[in-house]
Amino acid sequence: MANKPIGTILVEMGKITGDQLQQALEIQKRQGGRIGWILSTLGMVRRYDLFEALSIHYDLPFVSPDIDTLQHDLDPTLLEQLDQKQVMELQAIPYQIKDNVLIVLNAYPGNPKLEPYFQSKFPNIEIRQMIITDLDFMNLMQRYYKNPLLDQAVFGLFYRDPEESAYKVFSKGQLWAGIVVWVLLMAAIFIDWNSTLRAIFMVVQILYVLLIGFKFFLSIFGTVDEIAFKEDRTGLESLEDDELPVYTILVPVFKEPEVVGHLIQAIKDLDYPQNKLDVMLLLEEVDTLTLEAAKAAQPPTNWRFLIVPKSKPQTKPKACNYGLFFARGTYLVIFDAEDIPEPDQIKKAYWAFTHSDPSFVCFQGALNYFNKNQNLLTRLFTLEYSYWFDYMLPGLFMLGLPIPLGGTSNHFKVKELRELGGWDPFNTTEDADLGIRASAEKYRVGIIRSTTFEEANPKVGNWIRQRSRWIKGYMQTALVYNRHPIKMLKTLGLKQWLSFQLFVSGTPIVFLLNPILWGIFLLWIFLQPQFLAVTFGGFLLPLSMFNLLIGNFLGVYMNMLGAFRRKNFALIWISLINPLYWLLHSIASYKALWQLITKPHYWEKTTHGLAARPAASPVKPDG
Repeated sequence: MANKPIGTILVEMGKITGDQLQQALEIQKRQGGRIGWILSTLGMVRRYDLFEALSIHYDLPFVSPDIDTLQHDLDPTLLEQLDQKQVMELQAIPYQIKDNVLIVLNAYPGNPKLEPYFQSKFPNIEIRQMIITDLDFMNLMQRYYKNPLLDQAVFGLFYRDPEESAYKVFSKGQLWAGIVVWVLLMAAIFIDWNSTLRAIFMVVQILYVLLIGFKFFLSIFGTVDEIAFKEDRTGLESLEDDELPVYTILVPVFKEPEVVGHLIQAIKDLDYPQNKLDVMLLLEEVDTLTLEAAKAAQPPTNWRFLIVPKSKPQTKPKACNYGLFFARGTYLVIFDAEDIPEPDQIKKAYWAFTHSDPSFVCFQGALNYFNKNQNLLTRLFTLEYSYWFDYMLPGLFMLGLPIPLGGTSNHFKVKELRELGGWDPFNTTEDADLGIRASAEKYRVGIIRSTTFEEANPKVGNWIRQRSRWIKGYMQTALVYNRHPIKMLKTLGLKQWLSFQLFVSGTPIVFLLNPILWGIFLLWIFLQPQFLAVTFGGFLLPLSMFNLLIGNFLGVYMNMLGAFRRKNFALIWISLINPLYWLLHSIASYKALWQLITKPHYWEKTTHGLAARPAASPVKPDG
């Protein structure tokens, strides 16, 4: 059926020169892949011209020029007889049946699975193909599958298991438990307020000891990882480009036109064959500014703009779920619009997947900031992220404990991600939730030593909006996986269950309690009321002093660690004012708690583009 090679056809069409074809053929020898796709990702051929050449190559009609007419005449009843997922995988859509002939609009010519599939669904009918571009196919799918796709993107996880979704904030059991605890607490205060307060403060102080002790314990193992880990570049460098699979990159954006050009360059800088990168820019239907900026930037043909239909909730995880339907890759990664991933990150993730136990469903890259020296807040933020991704997560990984994912640079197996139900659109920290759900499904999450550099929030108000969203998501995740705590204990096992409670459930509680305890401490210092002397008598006083002195020292020390692995020694003294940074967390936590009750699924928008991007790649930690 095939005639002249694609490259020859494009030369004869006058779309490329012989030298350009030779350059693409050399790349094909090294990297593998389809020559037409290589030419288009190099920017030598327009998408439209490529598909026109494919139609000549396969001797099939090219009908994208008449796509508007085709949309009008397409028979939607034919689609109702087919499996939506299979249609999307084949990239072929039935158009009409005329004179016992089924016409199929095909955006992936040469696919040997196409005719057998349509023949099985429409037996005793001749199959004829017509070529359309991949973007026209995607637009047709969005038009005719819009409602079911959107419904699955929003409620897919809820349909899979309502107990796993944050759509319902509190379960009946949690509401009743809260009411019972509150009534008993009020009764106890009425009967003996002093003993009740002592019991409450004792529980709180013990909780502090456990949380600080657990994080210090994790830090020890993170430090062991820092000492013991030695990066072996030999295996990574032995990877041949022609063996690398197609890798999907999802980039959810909303009202971020100023960073699109930088994002395109960051993707181009990745050490991965561009013709094997399937990049989808996920744009909200209402965000015309970013769409126009993306069009003006003229990214290569391996980029697709996917318009996410307007619906509630308007969240990043909903957009990612929508993009997941159209993902072509075997593996997938999420990058935010302002991200600068290190060039080797995707290869490291692929190497990790192929050289690890099959139970690993995700590998998390480290996150850090390129504008750490912009102001005091960005320095504190950098210390926190350095400690979190360079010590805490490696500690969790070494101990085999559940890892709450970061919001970007998490790499997935696409098939398993779909089986897990994707992301929860109603959880405002959808990444952490997915990491815990993966553990509950007996999958494992690993880490890779490659960093993505982001923009640290340099403005307090913007930081509080972002942090309140994250903390609200932790609250939602804690509620979801504590609906049936005994069942969850049996599912995860004691070690993993305790880690989840301390790491996810305990973190917002500490932030909420911090200003109360500091207020009591200041009250004692300046006024020394008699009731505090009575309440904090006995063992409670030394325990409280231990948390005040040793607990705060360990908190400062652990954040100080964040400066060492990346040799940001100038930030060490900044860790001394971390208690003030924790108070910002408390402000964000009370805002998160209020929103959990009043508007649980509201997504606080973080403004980006407030910092200058680095002229050169940021410095990575020594491996």
